[in-house]
Amino acid sequence: DRIEEADVDVQTDAFLDRPPSPLFIPQSTGKDISTQIESGDLFDFDLEVKPIVETLVGKTVEQALIEVAEEEELAEIREQQREYEEIRNAELIELQRLEEQERRLRAEKDRRMKQAQEALRLEQDIAQKIAARAFAKAYLQDLVPSVFNNLRENGYFYDPVEHEIETSFMPWLMEKTMTQVNQLVLGRTILDSIIRDVVNQRIDDYQKLEETLRQMIEGGIDMGTSTGEIGHGLQQDTDRQGSGL
Repeated sequence: DRIEEADVDVQTDAFLDRPPSPLFIPQSTGKDISTQIESGDLFDFDLEVKPIVETLVGKTVEQALIEVAEEEELAEIREQQREYEEIRNAELIELQRLEEQERRLRAEKDRRMKQAQEALRLEQDIAQKIAARAFAKAYLQDLVPSVFNNLRENGYFYDPVEHEIETSFMPWLMEKTMTQVNQLVLGRTILDSIIRDVVNQRIDDYQKLEETLRQMIEGGIDMGTSTGEIGHGLQQDTDRQGSGL
């Protein structure tokens, strides 16, 4: 079964403008009463208005004078401010000039210092290069002779004659010389021993002779006989010493 369907349209009416509201007039609740005031009943305008006018004029003049004084003061303040601005601007300009001058001087100083440091560095580099070159030249100049000298001192280069003398002749010569020196030393030692023995023997003989003379003097022996005996004893001692030598 199919349900029946139908289309229906609805249209609203246009809104009508609202009519203006009527002026509200309150309803009078009392009675209207009128009165009559004659001229001069309340106050005299010319008489009453004079103090007010004088006050208004005085206040106006006073306010005008105050405003004029304020304007003059403001003008002076503006003049002082203008002078101050001029002085401040001049000081700022001078300060900027000094700062710019200081900046230029500092930049120039830094540039000069960098140039001096660079020149010093270049000078040091040149000095080091010159020193290194001189050292290398001196070292290389003496290198070959020193190498040959070291080889010669170590025995790699030698003269055959000199080598033969040093290895054969000099040891033989030293040996013979030492033998001769030892013989001379031995002879001198023996001679010194003989001389020492002779001197000791002579001292003993003189002591004995002195003892004999002392005994002879004490015993009253004839001086002539004793003198001959003494001379004979001395002659025997001399002969004995000569034969010992």
